[in-house]
Amino acid sequence: MLAKRIVVALDIKDRRVVKGVRFENMRDAGDPVELASRYENEGADEIVFLDISASRENRGTIKELARDVSSSLFIPFTVGGGIRTATEARELIRNGADKIFINTAAVERKELVREISDVVGSSNTVVAIDCKFNGRHYEIYSHGGKIPRNMDAIAWAREAQNLGAGELLITSMDADGTENGYDLDLITGMIEKVSIPVIASGGAGTPEHFLEVFQAGADAALGASVFHYGKFSVSDLKKYLERRGIVVRKP
Repeated sequence: MLAKRIVVALDIKDRRVVKGVRFENMRDAGDPVELASRYENEGADEIVFLDISASRENRGTIKELARDVSSSLFIPFTVGGGIRTATEARELIRNGADKIFINTAAVERKELVREISDVVGSSNTVVAIDCKFNGRHYEIYSHGGKIPRNMDAIAWAREAQNLGAGELLITSMDADGTENGYDLDLITGMIEKVSIPVIASGGAGTPEHFLEVFQAGADAALGASVFHYGKFSVSDLKKYLERRGIVVRKP
């Protein structure tokens, strides 16, 4: 059985890690290089580095910061935010990222998924999906959660897989930052329709929430504020999960 992964998100704005609630009211959480190193030492399996304002401000990802962070890490490291071409994706891999993820640009031009996958490989191509439940289905939002797209999230996940995505990062905007638990309906709906790994994001507040989403079938679970503000450590979380029968990599 494959081990479940604990992923820590570093949302970057102005070279600082920030975290908000439902994509709003961001507050400072620390230095990205220091935090990434700390989480690696605690046993995190992967780090996700997102330049959260890149798409809205129409600029490229901060490659220099990606290089600084990746040079201090030995665990896999994913970079996203503002990537619009396969050339940019390749440059990020060259600057130290293990994987890249795309969101807004893929929603606006779906063939970008195939183009990037052809260049960096399917296993290194992650499609991120930010969505809210609108009463009928989970609707996709782009540009850092600012613009509704009138697209069904699960249908887009299936299409992204067919275009060459090797993994999906699924964020419930309704749950994001609330620490009330992952949106299990969203995650199970995704898992039922795709065959590539699913990373659950949005809502982690307790070790029990990670247990629930892994029991629901997620391949990986992402946390941010619970780790940044010291609610519990990655190593303590892994010990908790292991005691409850979840296979994880040793901290």
